[in-house]
Amino acid sequence: MNNKHYKTIDPEIWKGRIDDEEDYDAFRWHQIIQPIDLLEEQEKALKGFGLLGFCCDKGVQRNLGRKGTSKAPNSIRKEMANLPCSFPKGTNIYDCGNIVSNGAELEDVQEILSEAVYRILKMGLFPLILGGGHEIAYGHYLGIERYLSEEENQELGIFNLDAHFDMRPYKNGPSSGTMFAQIADRCGEQGKEFRYMVAGIQQYGNTVSLFKKADDLKVNYLMAKDISNDNMFSVGQDIVRFTKKQRKIYMTLCSDVISSAYAPGVSAPQPFGLHPEIIVKLIKTVIQSGKVISFDIAEVSPRFDEDNRTSKLAAIIVFAVINSVVEFGSASDCIC
Repeated sequence: MNNKHYKTIDPEIWKGRIDDEEDYDAFRWHQIIQPIDLLEEQEKALKGFGLLGFCCDKGVQRNLGRKGTSKAPNSIRKEMANLPCSFPKGTNIYDCGNIVSNGAELEDVQEILSEAVYRILKMGLFPLILGGGHEIAYGHYLGIERYLSEEENQELGIFNLDAHFDMRPYKNGPSSGTMFAQIADRCGEQGKEFRYMVAGIQQYGNTVSLFKKADDLKVNYLMAKDISNDNMFSVGQDIVRFTKKQRKIYMTLCSDVISSAYAPGVSAPQPFGLHPEIIVKLIKTVIQSGKVISFDIAEVSPRFDEDNRTSKLAAIIVFAVINSVVEFGSASDCIC
C-alpha cells in the first residue's frame, strides 16, 4: 500500500452545522471524526470504528454494469457529516481515508484493500468500508482472513444483503459479480467450510445455474419475496440459526437489494427490492449476535442518484450499524 493508491481524507469533506461546541448531546459526526493515516504506525491500540473508502468501480465495469460507484465514498461522507452523535460519549469514529484505483487492475486494488482492512483490524478498530463496487467484498474478506489467521479463531461466516448471489464464473477474470464464487473456491483450497448466507435474492436477477450452484455449495439464502414485516419472526429465526453457527461474521450490503423507490442511485436498480426499514431490521438481527467483526456497503452510484437520496440512505444505514454495534455487539471494544 502506497501513496499512489491510498489517500488520507480531505478534512473539508467533514463540514456541517454546529449547534453547540461543548454539549456532546448536541454534537454531530463532523465534530468528532478523527482523521488517521494508515501508512503511519500507531503508538497505541485504538478503540472505535474505522471508516475507509473504496473508490473503485472496475468490477462493475467488468460486470457490464453502470459505472459511477467510485464517487460514492465521499458522497456518503458528506451525508454523514450532520448525523447526530446518538451513541455514548467516548465512541470514536476514525476516518482512515480512501483506496483509489488510479490506473491499477482490479485484482491489485483488491489486494491493497485487503492490506488496509488488515491494518484497521490490527489497530483495534471495527472496519466500516464504503464502496465502490461490490468487488469490495473479495478484498475485504482477504483482509479479515489475514487478521483472523493470527488469532485462535479462524472461522468466518459471511452475511450478505443482496439481490444477487454474486457467484458467477470468473474464468475471464473477476468482477463485481464473482466475489463469493472466488471465496468459495478459496475456502475449498484451504479445506475450510464456505459459510455464506444472503438475504434479498431476486429470482429475475439470477440464472437457474446460479441457484443450482448456491444449492450445491449449501448457501443459505432468503428470497426478497419471502421477506416482509408480516414474517419477520420466521426470517429472524433463519438468520439466528445461521449466526449461532458462526464465531465471527463479516456483513456486506449491496445497495441494489433496496427498492429503487428508495435507492435510485445504484448500479443495478431493483423495483421489487426491500424496504429500508426491513434492511435495518435484518442488520440489527445479525449484529445482535455480537459476532460481527466488519461491515461494508457497496454499489451506491451518485451519478444516477436523485437529490443524494441513495447516499443519504447509505449514511443512515452506517449510522444504524454503529449504534447497533455499540448497543449489541461488544460495545466495550468500540468505546474508550
